[in-house]
Amino acid sequence: MLEEKDIYDITIIGGGPAGMFTAFYAGLRQAKVKIIEALPQIGGQPGMLYAEKVIYDIPALPAITGGQLVDNLNEQLSRFDTTICCGEEAFELEKNEDGIFEIQTSKQTHYSKAVIISAGNGAFRPRKLEIDNADLYENSNLHYFVNNIESFRDRTVAICGGGDSAVDWALTLEPIAKKVILIHRRPQFRAQEHSTHLLAKSSVEIVTPYVPKTINGDGVKLSSVILQEVRKDNTMEIEIDDFLINYGFSSSIGAMKKWGFAVKGNAITINSKMETSIPGVYAVGDISSYDGKVKLIATGFGEAPTAVNNAMVYINPDTRIQPMHSTSLF
Repeated sequence: MLEEKDIYDITIIGGGPAGMFTAFYAGLRQAKVKIIEALPQIGGQPGMLYAEKVIYDIPALPAITGGQLVDNLNEQLSRFDTTICCGEEAFELEKNEDGIFEIQTSKQTHYSKAVIISAGNGAFRPRKLEIDNADLYENSNLHYFVNNIESFRDRTVAICGGGDSAVDWALTLEPIAKKVILIHRRPQFRAQEHSTHLLAKSSVEIVTPYVPKTINGDGVKLSSVILQEVRKDNTMEIEIDDFLINYGFSSSIGAMKKWGFAVKGNAITINSKMETSIPGVYAVGDISSYDGKVKLIATGFGEAPTAVNNAMVYINPDTRIQPMHSTSLF
């Protein structure tokens, strides 16, 4: 028999920045809260992939790295006794005859009165370098994301890619590395205008339009890359210490598409209450979709209180939907 202690008020699926702030705000409402996260730690992409990159669009924080942002969110969340379950991917959601949601993960079943989905873009994985033997060097000096910026100090680093991530990393590593080489298949970059302006003024060596053709190494560490000019036979070899691939990430919300709510593309359609087409199930952050949505971390932070307050009313219709301001709480 299901016991009350096993039932949470709000379970948040996804422990990225939006999910972490949602959990904190639910704590302000004195809800019993659980976070389910597929990755081995909470923090989402900023924590796992961009811990050393600087973020500039968080209100009241002129500049902060992804890792620092996650640390601050953890400190904020520590005020409450939130249950956190990492390394569990949610693949099934059902409502039982008592009106309690049952969330089946890869490890166990969770029970909740309301659910808020904050799974970002879903499960993500890097688009890899499709060159023979590239996988041999993934555990040494072929990288798809940066965990420790200091590991590149005084080294020659080649970066492949033409979007914001590639340009940002080139600018971030410029004062750290001995030399940074940015390789792109087109002469133009897709990064934001301000970033490309800074790139043009930097010491980063730009190699376009070229693509990697062959990598050379001893099977443990790669030592050089042979590049080929796009649509031509010209080749060039560059000796490097590290090779950073920024071809982006593929993502999918996977099993969530079968949970019964309205889905558009790779996102869940919600109303002004942040509620999905299933009563009692809400969505915030990049995984939620509505007309005019702007996908920023700041947007997810703003959606969290709306989702939590409406979830609390769903759980108990007599609850105030507009609580007191936080200055009155502590």
